[in-house]
Amino acid sequence: MKAAPVEGHNRVLIAEDNSKTRLFLKNQLELLGYEVIGAVSNGQAAVDLVADLNPNLVIMDVKMPEMDGIDAARAITARGPIPIILITGLSSDDMAAKAIEAGVFAYLVKPVTKKQLEPAIKLAMARYNEFRSLKTEVLDLKDAIETRKLVERAKGILMKRCNISEEDAFKLLQAHSQKENKKMREIADNIISASKLI
Repeated sequence: MKAAPVEGHNRVLIAEDNSKTRLFLKNQLELLGYEVIGAVSNGQAAVDLVADLNPNLVIMDVKMPEMDGIDAARAITARGPIPIILITGLSSDDMAAKAIEAGVFAYLVKPVTKKQLEPAIKLAMARYNEFRSLKTEVLDLKDAIETRKLVERAKGILMKRCNISEEDAFKLLQAHSQKENKKMREIADNIISASKLI
């Protein structure tokens, strides 16, 4: 029976120079309910196909012709984050460090078994989702800090111009924000811009 992958995360690209391993991975992934949208034999082809096919997951060997898996992972993640699982013949701390630095979310040691594959995919997806939510949080945090700075400046302008308290200045900003159905940041920005003209 097919296991259902996480919705929207089922398009997989395989890059493996050994044709038997490539076929094994393709078959196992399809049994697990994934759609293999490409299977190539070198790292450069993987980099090119990621740009063309936009997969949700890349599984590739470390040692491949033209471009190895770590360099390919680095090139792929430079365009944007994507869950990548590396397959390696030898596991070492040095290899793991290089893989992490290249943006890899999980790796498997050969020979790859069906039993290893599904947990590795789940781990890669979980790490990728954590990474995405952290990235969003960081962007939101930057936005919150920037908004706070603008609101503080706008409050200062209102307090001076209208001779009102800080609390009243904030309430005035809030009221304008609700009335005009705009974010506080926009209102604050408008006040700051207007004060520069006067």
